[in-house]
Amino acid sequence: MITSVKLQEMISHTPQTLATVLDFSGYTGAQFKSAEFIGITNSGEFCYKVVYHNESGTGEAVGKVFLAYKKDGTVVADY
Repeated sequence: MITSVKLQEMISHTPQTLATVLDFSGYTGAQFKSAEFIGITNSGEFCYKVVYHNESGTGEAVGKVFLAYKKDGTVVADY
């Protein structure tokens, strides 16, 4: 069960905390300008819209980060 405290935590990530969870999940070097919680997927993942500098550094790009709350209490992320 996801408690109300854990739910509040899962929907309140900042760009920095999302980058930290991604790093823990094996994706290093992520940096986001902004992050906005947009909903929960049908499979129970918490979805964020993220804005970051594009690879050439000349503009912005938009993507999504998905967080999953595992039964052992850990949180993992994926693009």
